[in-house]
Amino acid sequence: MRVTVRLFAALRERAGRDALELDLPDGATAADALDAVQDLARGSSLVLAVNREYATRDTVLRAGDELAVVPPVSGGEATPTHAAVVDRPISTDDLLARVRDPRAGAVVTFSGTTRDVDHLDYEAYAEMAQERIARIVEEAVARHGLCAAAAEHRVGRVALGEASVVVAVSAPHRPEAFLGAREVIDRIKAEAPIFKREEGTWKEESVPPTG
Repeated sequence: MRVTVRLFAALRERAGRDALELDLPDGATAADALDAVQDLARGSSLVLAVNREYATRDTVLRAGDELAVVPPVSGGEATPTHAAVVDRPISTDDLLARVRDPRAGAVVTFSGTTRDVDHLDYEAYAEMAQERIARIVEEAVARHGLCAAAAEHRVGRVALGEASVVVAVSAPHRPEAFLGAREVIDRIKAEAPIFKREEGTWKEESVPPTG
């Protein structure tokens, strides 16, 4: 099926045009369309709209749909989110920069680090894990009225004292910031298909919900 992707501001300038035509398989989502233009979207916190209605990455597209991909509006009312599964050290400073917002009176970060052992090894069903983390972050923003939220989980070997997961959130007030950060990390641990090996043994810590 064919969909139109509308581009604005910096994305339009990078592409040198204001629209792209994409051929996608039936059942494709907004995330699939974004994957096709990921080089244009580097470093941007994106807002999505399908047929002029705000949408999420999980929104299913249909033939003839118009997907608008825009950076946060200049009025500052966007709620940017970021989620990633990475095979490199996680930069807390980068996540803090992603949640910086003039409306925020509180910023909370959480880092889960390797302790007691020389290293931990992490493996993930990366595509599903990233989508699940993105959904968790988006839902926490909506539920707690956060200004912004970001989370990254690392795969591969994570040495003693290094972070395997980092969450950052910003909110107008500290109760919402603490609640939002706690929800994001707790749900990542419970729901994201990421697997940990400690001293040669794969740990089975929780069964993700299937409903």
